[in-house]
This record gives sequence, C-alpha cells and structure tokens, in this order.
Amino acid sequence: MFDKKYIIPADALKLILDAVPGVLSSESIRIEECLGRITASDIYSIEDLPGFARSAVDGYAVKASDTYGARETLPAYIKVKDEVFMGLQPLFEVGAGEAARIPTGGMMPSGTDAVIMIEHAQIVSDSEIEVLRPAAFGENVIQPDEDIKKGAIVLGRGQKLRPQDLGALAGLGILEAEVVRKPLVSIISTGDEIVPHGSSVEPGQVRDINSFTLAGLISEEGGLAVKKGIFRDGFDTIKRALDSAAADSDIVLIIGGTSVGVRDMTADIINDSGYGGVLFHGVALKPGKPLIAGIVNDRPVFGLPGHPAAVVICFDTFVRPIISKMLGIDNSRTFRRFLNARMSKGVASAAGRQDHVRVHIETEDSGGYTAVPVMGKSGLITTLVRADGVVVIPRNKLGLDAGEDVTVNLF
Repeated sequence: MFDKKYIIPADALKLILDAVPGVLSSESIRIEECLGRITASDIYSIEDLPGFARSAVDGYAVKASDTYGARETLPAYIKVKDEVFMGLQPLFEVGAGEAARIPTGGMMPSGTDAVIMIEHAQIVSDSEIEVLRPAAFGENVIQPDEDIKKGAIVLGRGQKLRPQDLGALAGLGILEAEVVRKPLVSIISTGDEIVPHGSSVEPGQVRDINSFTLAGLISEEGGLAVKKGIFRDGFDTIKRALDSAAADSDIVLIIGGTSVGVRDMTADIINDSGYGGVLFHGVALKPGKPLIAGIVNDRPVFGLPGHPAAVVICFDTFVRPIISKMLGIDNSRTFRRFLNARMSKGVASAAGRQDHVRVHIETEDSGGYTAVPVMGKSGLITTLVRADGVVVIPRNKLGLDAGEDVTVNLF
C-alpha cells in the first residue's frame, strides 16, 4: 500500500486549480499571428459568406422548372445564351428556356436557380444543349449565406485557432482577433551539479536537460517559457530567483530540491516567499512523488522533481491544466491524442498510487497496436525519447496484465 501521507493526484489538482485566478487578459493581434492562440471572446461574422450565389460544379446555370421531366429518352432542349467567367459578375439575364455555361465557383446569373452538371448535358451545337435529367431548385448551387450567415458566431470563446479557422476569418475580411495573452512560465533550474548544456562536464556534473524539455512542453500548450537560469543550491539564492520570477510571470517552475534532504529547501522557500505558501508536498504518483505545489503572491509555483521522466509526468498532470485554465480553453472542444493498444507484458503497480508507464507503440499485422513498456529509471532521459506516450495505471489497480486493452496518452 502506498504511503497515505501523499495526496492523490485528483485532489492535488483540485487544490491548485481552485487557488489559481481566472483567465488572463486579452490582446488583439493580426490573424497571421493567431495560429494556435486561444480566442478571448466569441467572434461573429460581419457578412454573409460567400456573399453571392455560386455554382458548386462545372455545368450550365438554368431555371430548374425548364428541366422538369427531362430524361435521356426525352431530353429538354435549352438554348445556351452566354457564359459566366470566374471573378466577374454576369451582367446578362437568363430567360425562360435558356442557360449559361458556368464554372465551379462562378456567380449565378440573374434568372437562374440551379446548375446542370456537364455529365448530365449533351451538346447539340454551340448554342444549344440537351438536358438528360431534371434539376431541383437550388441543386448544385451554394447560396449567399450557406457557408456563414451575417451575425452568426464563427468561432466561440476558448477555442484554439487552427489553420482552417484562420481561413474562415480571412474569408470574412476579419483582420484581427482578440486572443488570450500567453501565460509567462518561468523555469528556475537548481542544483550544484547542473551545468549549461553547452558546457563540458566534470565528474558528478550533468548538463541541463529539464529546462529544454519544459520549454518545449510550455510552448506546445500555448505558454511562453522564460528560462531564468541555473542557480546554486542555497536558500537565499533560490529565494531571490523565485521572488523575481513571481513578480514578472504567471507560473513558476522550480526544478530540483523537492525530496527530503539537507539541501532540499524548495518547500521552505515557497512558504517564506509571500502570500499563499505550500498547498501540498508529495503526491501518490509515479514518477513524480516528491512534487510540491504552492501559491506565491497569487502565482502558482511548482517544485518539480529533477528526474526527466518525473518532470514530464508532473507537467502533464498538473501544469498543463493550469495553463489551460489561464487560457480559458473550452475543454468541450479540446481533445487529447489517444491510441487504443494492448500491453505486450504485465506491469505491476502499488495500491493507492497512480502510475504513469512509458510505452513504445508497435503496429500489429492485424492493424492494431501493441504498447511495449519502456523500462528504466525516471532519471534516464532516453526512456522518454524511446517512448511514444504513457499508460496510466489507476490507483485502485495493482497493475496491468499482458494482452490487456489500454489507452495510451500520446506525447
């Protein structure tokens, strides 16, 4: 049984979410810069789209009633009056028993309400066609407001803007959008053994790995990572770094100094740094048990374990939801990437602890997928590099069996 002094992940997440203020302020930026940003308010259409009736196919614009009863054995004969050209408004009117050649996307000329596909017409001469089947009213025609109606909500609040969303805004002539400001997330690396990634290492030293991993994760979730640097183990040194970061950022991540030990002082520093203090220290989670979370002057602060795998799991479980809350993301329109697979071998787990098992995905001959556990200690960055995602073992299970169906949370 896992030690009951550690808080379960769901309760821990609720504690920190409840302590975090609401959505951040917004800013108006050009749509060229909006990819991946989160809408701060509903965006309404300022006009109908496409704004005019146009053909959905190559063919002949006609009055539908002129084609009623037409069939291959008894075609309707219609005069071809003129031709529609792309990008130009047809200035002629089509009368009874007449048609106009029209390309896909061409504007419907006055007097027409349907389009006969080329495949359903037979050319008799340059000025006459046989219609081999009838057209219904509005058939093969895109109406002026069929895509978007003026005044309708094009994009709701809290939506992540995708390429097609920007295309819709451009089509409506919207030049700027109001989006939520990116959360500034400060990264403080601690430890006498940590050296910059470009440095040569002496025995006992390791290059900075975690700040690069975190910066990428923060960017993927819509935040703006700010690396504050590497700080030696020392209460005053780390406290000054935390105070500075809490003053100019929205979230602070301190890497290292979370387990029990003489130099592990992160919890004391958080408690000593302003309004709030530590909310919890230790979570029933593997990897990531020593995680600390607290509030410093209304800013959420996390003390992350130093092992690379624990950093990723703690970020995904706790920091990512905080960023989502600050961005005001509409969770009903946000979906994680999952994959259904079968475990290649059994994996044990301690009761009362939520385990995150790193797995590599292999494709089966049948088209299904196998999740192969990536074994190794949480301090090994290569276990993350080799993994495609994680399988979560709930705290009420003692493990997974070989062949068991699982859901893989993809990286």
